[in-house]
Amino acid sequence: MAEARVKARGESVFAERFGVFAECLLTGVWIAVASAGVVTYPAAFAAGARHLRRRTSHVGGGWREFVADFRAAVRGGWLVGLAGWGAGAAVWVDVQAVRAGLPGGPLVGAVGVLALIGVVVAGMRAAAVWALGDTWRQLLAAAGRRTVLDPAGSFLLVGGLVLVGCSALLVAPLAVPVLGAVAAAAVAVEERYRHR
Repeated sequence: MAEARVKARGESVFAERFGVFAECLLTGVWIAVASAGVVTYPAAFAAGARHLRRRTSHVGGGWREFVADFRAAVRGGWLVGLAGWGAGAAVWVDVQAVRAGLPGGPLVGAVGVLALIGVVVAGMRAAAVWALGDTWRQLLAAAGRRTVLDPAGSFLLVGGLVLVGCSALLVAPLAVPVLGAVAAAAVAVEERYRHR
């Protein structure tokens, strides 16, 4: 499937940036719909990030390309999603140990929560650079290194996750389009790291 280069329109900077913002919100909806399979969220995020990379590079792409990317990413991405749920369950057990008052529980709980945050950020960074033919194992290994070596970018992504959480608490439907803004943040963090 050939990607056609889209000619940059003669629009104002404001119009172009607003267009990117609107595309982020739409992509958030696409990510949420594709994540309905419970273990498909890494593939959905990867397809969304790839769509936003196309949009910011003025390369053609839309819903069909998103679906094709999602299908390619879900082949190995569902295992990543399953592992993510397993990590979440392990942290839930840690938090229950803290609540039960077990000796050492607070330390184990804090380490577990921090490790889960690191895993989530590494997963987002891996998905942000996913391309056809990439293996999730290699992407996650490289993203884990970037997560540690680029703490500023990692903290930016944690802030994006907090924003999604706050949006969900305040106005639940708002969390869906905000996912696209977090995908755009992940793409921007990876682009920033690449140009360092």
